[in-house]
Amino acid sequence: MTILAVPAAAGGSLRQCLIDDMTLRRFSRETQRNYIRDVGRLATFLRRSPDTATDDDLRRFQIAQQEVGLGVPTMNAIVSALRFFFVQTLNRPDLARRLVRLNQPRTLPDVLSADEVGRLLDATVCLKHLAALSVPYGAGLRVAEVAALRIGDIDSTRMLLRIERGKGGRDRNAMLSADLLDLLRRWWVEGHRQGVVQRQGWLFPGQDRARPISARQLHRIVVEAARAAGIPKRVGPHTLRHSFATHLLEDGVDIRVIQVLLGHSRLDTTALYAKVPTRTVRAVTSPLDRLALFHRQGPAPG
Repeated sequence: MTILAVPAAAGGSLRQCLIDDMTLRRFSRETQRNYIRDVGRLATFLRRSPDTATDDDLRRFQIAQQEVGLGVPTMNAIVSALRFFFVQTLNRPDLARRLVRLNQPRTLPDVLSADEVGRLLDATVCLKHLAALSVPYGAGLRVAEVAALRIGDIDSTRMLLRIERGKGGRDRNAMLSADLLDLLRRWWVEGHRQGVVQRQGWLFPGQDRARPISARQLHRIVVEAARAAGIPKRVGPHTLRHSFATHLLEDGVDIRVIQVLLGHSRLDTTALYAKVPTRTVRAVTSPLDRLALFHRQGPAPG
C-alpha cells in the first residue's frame, strides 16, 4: 500500500495533494521525495490509506520503526514528514501531536586542520573535483548548495555566490574569495573546452550534463580524496563546511558574521562551532599555570 493512488476527500490522490502542498511552500525536490517516501512508510505499515491512521496506529508505527533500528535523525525526519502530511494535507493537527520527536545529543562536528584540507584538495584527481571541493571550504556551502550552483550564480562583480532555494527554501548570498573565483574560472575554461559546462548550465554537471552532480557523487569524491591523502578521519562534504566555520572562528571572525555566511537561521546552531576551535582552546592560560606551583617546588617524593 502506498499513497500513490489513494483518493482524497477533496478529489485527486493523497500523493498529489501532498505534492501540491509542498510545492506551494517551495519545498525542494529532495525534500518532496523524502516526504513522499516517509508517508509511504506509514501506509506500508498500516496496509491501508494513511489518512485512516488513528492515535494507536501512530504509536505502534513509531515503536516499530525504533525496533527495526532506525537512527534518531531518520526517525525525526519521518516525524517531520508525517506532521506536515497530517497538518497541511489532511488538516488533522490532533494526529500530528501524537508523533514524538526524539532528543538527539549534539555531537561536535569533525574538523580538518588547514594542513589536512590542503592535502585533501591536492589529492583530487581532476580540476572539476578540486573546484567542487574548494567551494564548501572556501565559501561554506552545504553539499546540496554546491550541487545546485549554476554558472550564472557566480557574481564576480560583487564577489558573491548566489544561493537559490537553499535549506528551508531561502535564497542567500555566500562569499566568493579571489582565489576561489580564479579556480572556478579555470574550471569554466576547461569544462567549456570539454563541452560539459555551458554558459546557462550547471557549474558542476553530473554524468548527464543536463543534470547537476549529485550529493552522493560529491561525497564519494571527498572520501576518495581523503583516502588518497592519508587522512584517517571520517570525512564528507559537510566536513569541509565545518572546517570553513571553525577556521574562521579561530581567526577571530565574529560568530554572527559566520552565522550569515553559513546561512543559519538561528545563532545557537552556529554556536556549536564555538566548542570546536582547538587552537583557541590551546591559547588559553590555565589558572593552575598562573599559580606556578610546580616551578617553585620540586615534585613530591615517589
